[in-house]
Amino acid sequence: MSLRVGIVGGGQLARMMIAPAVELGIDVRVLAEEAGMSAAIAATATGDYRDLDTVRAFARDVDVITFDHEHVPQHVLRALVEEGVAVHPGPDALFYAQDKLRMRARLAELGMPQPEWAAISDAAGLQAFLDENGGRAVVKTPRGGYDGKGVRVVGAAEEAADWLDALEPGGQLLVEELVEFTRELAQQVARRPSGAWRSYPVVETVQRDGVCAEVIAPAPRAGQRLIEVAENIGVAIAEGLGVTGMLAVELFETADERLLVNELAMRPHNSGHWSQDGAVTGQFEQHLRAVLDLPLGDTSPRAPWSVMINILGGPVSGSLAARIPAALDAHPGAKVHTYGKSPRPGRKVGHVNLSGDDLDAVVGDARVVAAHFDD
Repeated sequence: MSLRVGIVGGGQLARMMIAPAVELGIDVRVLAEEAGMSAAIAATATGDYRDLDTVRAFARDVDVITFDHEHVPQHVLRALVEEGVAVHPGPDALFYAQDKLRMRARLAELGMPQPEWAAISDAAGLQAFLDENGGRAVVKTPRGGYDGKGVRVVGAAEEAADWLDALEPGGQLLVEELVEFTRELAQQVARRPSGAWRSYPVVETVQRDGVCAEVIAPAPRAGQRLIEVAENIGVAIAEGLGVTGMLAVELFETADERLLVNELAMRPHNSGHWSQDGAVTGQFEQHLRAVLDLPLGDTSPRAPWSVMINILGGPVSGSLAARIPAALDAHPGAKVHTYGKSPRPGRKVGHVNLSGDDLDAVVGDARVVAAHFDD
């Protein structure tokens, strides 16, 4: 009988776990939020991931539950664990991925390098933080934000007045210093329930309008010290939070060569899409191995350089499928991955991976391929 993995969430991350599951002979099943989502081909159930009975019924016939996102409520996660369901990552780890304030506090306890931060509940608290940290800061909603959502750069307390006014009694916002970084990096670590781990090369990420646009693997100009520090941070967080599966740690690199933790994701992550085609073991296969407590795969790059370019928005007219022939013809080595989503401004609808020996050539060629999906 094959191993059975249940994935809660029907987005593109679940979709991209399907191919390696098939290769490994794993029976992968998906609880999709609605019909027609990215992972529809493996959707064995449709329903609300916030409803315990729905998730309980879905979990009944699988060996392990894992996730396409971090939004399943704690009471649902903990009920599954109490009933003997294997949940990876578990609720104790996801607790910190679901709330940025709790994440900051726990990372401080672990001694991880972070931006200056505070929990604030009123304009006076925000203004005091601004006065102490150069007059500008980043305000974040503790829950639910991603891809630039729930994040606002402010220079005065009144610029966050609507968020402050909307707080429930006892509610708080997270405020962080506006870090003067030279670039953004990401470190991925895979960890099994038994504790074994493997890290991927640290990568450079390029953000546009708060959304990841490009990834270069490994990060250019990364000396041995940076490589070791990034890996140590990733492993310490994975072990300190008890993460099982894939962990992505987004990092700021500063002008004085410090690394500061920005965000965490306890699942396959956009910064690791390059590994599908550029590493011996891609992140989606690795996540499946990890949550099933199987031996982890080799994370070595297959080429000196790999580049991932996100397809954001897609064509204004027509479908992505209509653009694929020309995109494939643009470079025989490019790998095009689409998510089964209709084009929409700013939406992640696919990505392009390309590897090679010359970084400038790889970046340029990958951009040319991706451009075929733009108008």
